[in-house]
Amino acid sequence: MNSVAIPIQSYRSPEIVAAELSQRIMRYSAEAVAGRGRFRIVLAGGATPLAAYRRLAAADLDWGDWDLYFGDERCLPPDHAERNSRAAAEALLDHVPIARNRIHPIAAELGAEAGADAYRERIAAALPFDLVLLGMGEDGHTASLFPGHVVPDGALVTAVHGAPKPPPDRVSLTTAALSRTRRLLIVVTGATKRDAMRAWQQGSELPIARVARAAPNVEVLCDEAALGRVPDTKTNT
Repeated sequence: MNSVAIPIQSYRSPEIVAAELSQRIMRYSAEAVAGRGRFRIVLAGGATPLAAYRRLAAADLDWGDWDLYFGDERCLPPDHAERNSRAAAEALLDHVPIARNRIHPIAAELGAEAGADAYRERIAAALPFDLVLLGMGEDGHTASLFPGHVVPDGALVTAVHGAPKPPPDRVSLTTAALSRTRRLLIVVTGATKRDAMRAWQQGSELPIARVARAAPNVEVLCDEAALGRVPDTKTNT
């Protein structure tokens, strides 16, 4: 197993990572709107991205030029507390002037197959994205792409069954879709991610590694705990 060079930027705490993430989203959205007249972003779930979204909710941005998509969704009712779309709405979307038709949730409440079928055409029409946000789980999964799960060749969206974390049924964008982006931002925080980060750096064939390898302009924002380091309380980086 060979080590892999990953463009990691580390910060002292998850709060600082969230602040850096929000700054990058604002910068890349402005670049996209200025250059192409719109900003297509894929949102990630997780505590640190949600903290970044709460910061964005207070920002003065060109919200009318944004289109928002989701990397994955749980097969739960639309108003369920564990839906990524609901969490994003509570942190950001309900607080900014984004037209409802510019928000593109996954209809995972229809079931994994039906939800994936309904999202494929919408994703195909959106590619390439301007920015994809991803997290990484303790096992190296990203979105709902888990180690050992097979994704059909060429699929942009896939139905997921038997996920090792509840609920077992989900809908997820695939490597083929997530890597079709002008920029990829991966956020990893917390000591529970340390083993997966080490495995990724050592060349393990994790789902997050496959997406990062296929995408251009990859940035990884980590806190010190995820890298197994003791935070330096005198500095921010």
